[in-house]
Amino acid sequence: MTKKTDNKHAVKHHLHPFSDNAQLKKHGVRMMVKAKGIYVYDSEGNEIIDGMAGLWCVNIGYGQKKLAKIAEKQMEVLPFYNTFFKTTHPAVIRLSEKLVEITPRNFNHVFYTNSGSESVDTMIRMVRHYWSSVGHPNKKIIIGRWNGYHGSTLGGASLGGMKSMHEQGDLPIANIVHIDQPWYYGLADDNESEEEFGIRAANWLEEKILALGADKIAAFVGEPIQGAGGVIIPPTTYWPRIEEICKKYNILLVADEVICGYGRTGNWFGFETLGFTPDIFTTAKGLSSGYLPIGAVLVNDKVTEGLLAGGEFNHGFTYSGHPVAAAVAYENLNILDKKNIIEKVRTKTGPYLRKRWQETFSKFKYVADIRSEGLMCGFTLVKNRETRELFDDFGSTGLICRDIFFKNNLIFRACGDHMVAAPPLIISKKEIDNMLAIASACMREFEEMMDKKLKTDTDKAA
Repeated sequence: MTKKTDNKHAVKHHLHPFSDNAQLKKHGVRMMVKAKGIYVYDSEGNEIIDGMAGLWCVNIGYGQKKLAKIAEKQMEVLPFYNTFFKTTHPAVIRLSEKLVEITPRNFNHVFYTNSGSESVDTMIRMVRHYWSSVGHPNKKIIIGRWNGYHGSTLGGASLGGMKSMHEQGDLPIANIVHIDQPWYYGLADDNESEEEFGIRAANWLEEKILALGADKIAAFVGEPIQGAGGVIIPPTTYWPRIEEICKKYNILLVADEVICGYGRTGNWFGFETLGFTPDIFTTAKGLSSGYLPIGAVLVNDKVTEGLLAGGEFNHGFTYSGHPVAAAVAYENLNILDKKNIIEKVRTKTGPYLRKRWQETFSKFKYVADIRSEGLMCGFTLVKNRETRELFDDFGSTGLICRDIFFKNNLIFRACGDHMVAAPPLIISKKEIDNMLAIASACMREFEEMMDKKLKTDTDKAA
């Protein structure tokens, strides 16, 4: 950990996101000072494997000098200009052309933001403006999923299904509703196959549509694989049935690709891996591999035509399509493309991680539902694997496990009592082995701790 003086300095003025800042003042923070490849280094010289690629975003890995040079060059030529008021610049044109190149052929237009949360809020306004523009102004309701995550702005936090976020700020906002998530391990009936459950979970959408009225529903929004919800990978039958339902009731289908996009699942976008095609999809994170803030909303031709018919879209950000961020994002996509990084995830490192992930964690008695897709994986901490009994106070056990990993210089994330990982896409098989060797040692320490804790709890109850 960092020195005490650094801790005091770090929290003196800075309010940290998603943190109990009073606890940070008491216990301090860890100061990261440099990074290279899949590693970050703290102020005490510790080398830490970043098993979360920052916040699911450093797809290309740390230390790509070419991106720094691109940023410097763009700053010297045109450090900023907006894309309002009939103006543009070469960097945003190049990036737009590249995005159209890597997306399915019916996606030919993009709207720029600065983050995933902004992409989601933009999408909410865009969806409602679309329906109003094509003569259906009453189609306002947007359906999300419980335990989904779509950012922390008012719109994104409302659409997401994190109840702890809803409790702060009187959320959700109007015309946002939710259905259950497609978590087979936690929600399937006894003797129900994954395929059967996938159809039943998708049909929850149809039930909600019929209950509210299709003439009032604007869109269904979901992450192809739920990220912050615990890397919940739906059965293969789920998304094709969702797409079928949306078409049946004339409802827009929106994929939140902020985490899954730009190679995380072994394809450019998660919807390609999961087998469906949305009308709109939101992105950020891997668009620049986190090197600069930028997000993008990709819109298919049908929705674009409706938006153009609606006249001026009164929405945008000062930094929409910022020239430096756009230049860096363009080069980031070129590197992912020309170095075949995503193909390697799909054919080599992704399958290898899946195999090793299963081998590593299946031997621990407090672990169940071990899952992986591309370089996005997770497992669930359970009190009893045979009965599927979860720990009490869902989430507190995950934090214990996460802190053991962090203490041992490996960054995994606890999402409730789901432990998840999403390393940079450049990780090698050898680095995967090293990461999982540390993870295995951490789990042994966690298992010993939980054995003692549960015995103590049992003795107290007796």
